[in-house]
Amino acid sequence: MRRERLIAIAAITITSMLWGTTGTAATFAPGAGPLAIGAAALGIGGVLQALIAIPALRASRRQLRANLPLTALGAVAVAIYPLAFYSSMHLAGVALGTVVSLASAPLASGVLEWFVQRTPLSRWWMLAAGFGVTGSTLLCLSKMAHDPGDVGSTLAGIGLGLVAGATYATYSWCAQRLMSRGISRAASMGAVFGAGGILLVPVLLLTGAPLIASSQAFAVATYMALIPMFLGYLLFGYGLERVTASTATTITLSEPAIAAVLAVAIVGERLSTVGWVGLGIIAVALAVLAIAPTNTVGALPKSDPKRASPQMAAR
Repeated sequence: MRRERLIAIAAITITSMLWGTTGTAATFAPGAGPLAIGAAALGIGGVLQALIAIPALRASRRQLRANLPLTALGAVAVAIYPLAFYSSMHLAGVALGTVVSLASAPLASGVLEWFVQRTPLSRWWMLAAGFGVTGSTLLCLSKMAHDPGDVGSTLAGIGLGLVAGATYATYSWCAQRLMSRGISRAASMGAVFGAGGILLVPVLLLTGAPLIASSQAFAVATYMALIPMFLGYLLFGYGLERVTASTATTITLSEPAIAAVLAVAIVGERLSTVGWVGLGIIAVALAVLAIAPTNTVGALPKSDPKRASPQMAAR
């Protein structure tokens, strides 16, 4: 169980590193708006998730039909997330938009688990989340101090980042709940992301023309759909099967750190000493999760490693 949990944490950490490249990658397609980028990235990636999961979806169709409200909620959250996320980065900057989106996700996830499942969060999780949010806040303050820009756009970007964080937590929780009810990882992820991808297709058709206007823009769209979204969510699904949604979203707090470094090194955004301290604190959050006892943070019951119990002592 300990080894499986560490592998799951590693898979989600790799996912967050891939996701951390998306904001910088989007800057290489300046003619495409955030809605087009978001719809292409998760729309195409989501449909591909469903296509490779067709056998699992067929095998689990009765279970999925019985859990249709949960699947539909996850799909709507998947559709909203990339539109809010990329719009947040467009308005507030790559580093700040990513930080707000991801820093708010573990809080939203924890509240969701507590409100719906009445599952108390452990001190380990709260410690890790506290470190992660503190580090992300320092990154946010660093960005605003050195490049305040237009206050209205920045505030709008922060607001959309909060929407992105809430929807990210929601679809993570929905997918994890489907798995906990005995539906396979492939079927759970394929249903939620496939349906969400289909919802994004109309947005892509309306806004996506600039993505095929040049070979560079097309390459950006292809990279976003296949690597961070398709491959990333395969790894994310693997990890989500073995840890709770709140733990998974806390691990992905490394994404704003990756995004901030790339924004400084490639995009040209500036990061002060306070920002770099924030990056270090986010690393501490990941370390806390790695050393936490397996029976207190996102552990799965030994009797059935593929199902998560609602009575788990301790997230």
